[in-house]
Amino acid sequence: MLFINTRPDDRAAALTQALNEVGYQVEALPLLELVAEPFSHALQQLYLELTEVQAIVVVSPTAVDVGMRYLQQAGVQLHQLKSIQWIAVGQTTAQALAKYGIESWVPEVETSEGMLQLPILKKQKDLSKIAFWRGLGGRQFMMQQLQQQGVEILNFVLYHRQCPEQSLIAFPEIVKKISLNQPVAVLISSEASWNYWQQLCNQCPCKAEWVYLVLGTRLAQLLQTAQSQAMQGFNIIQLENLSASEIIQRMSDWKGHV
Repeated sequence: MLFINTRPDDRAAALTQALNEVGYQVEALPLLELVAEPFSHALQQLYLELTEVQAIVVVSPTAVDVGMRYLQQAGVQLHQLKSIQWIAVGQTTAQALAKYGIESWVPEVETSEGMLQLPILKKQKDLSKIAFWRGLGGRQFMMQQLQQQGVEILNFVLYHRQCPEQSLIAFPEIVKKISLNQPVAVLISSEASWNYWQQLCNQCPCKAEWVYLVLGTRLAQLLQTAQSQAMQGFNIIQLENLSASEIIQRMSDWKGHV
């Protein structure tokens, strides 16, 4: 079965290897490329306010890399933030923070909803100010939920997403390899990646039997809505995380029921 691995190049290799080992044919098609925003006066001011927050939410390894680089550029020392709690969206982000000697909270489900269930956000009543290290357009839902609870948000937009140019070229070539109504699995890890995927499909339609592996409940609901609005038939498999073991197990469960 063909599996389209849409993870960024620097995070795709381990999954591709694991899928190959259990018999999947894998095509790499990264849907997101993360590009750092320039350091600005606005970011400088936000960094100077960091010592006032109770927690910093970090949404990706890229947010760690850019955030730490700009922290130094802003003249703020990491030891000045030692009393602050750190929250990572998932294990990969937590590992990136650990390289700086930072321990972080990690949700069981690696989504905004999962992070909102963490005790530090759900049960602490003295939270008044939280910083988000994020990309343009990301984690809007989570920030809105916290603002509704009266929490002030320091919004660090550290990078933006775009569809890699190489994928715009590669997608039509992948489509040529797909037979009519052939089952094809596609990993969809965010709303942004789903939007880019739809753009690719609109530009180069393909009559495959799509099987979408999506991260979390909210993304699954988004695809279900798209499915009903477009009256399209495709399969949706909800993932709890993006580990190779989770993806392979969910695919195995799905194939056992079809």
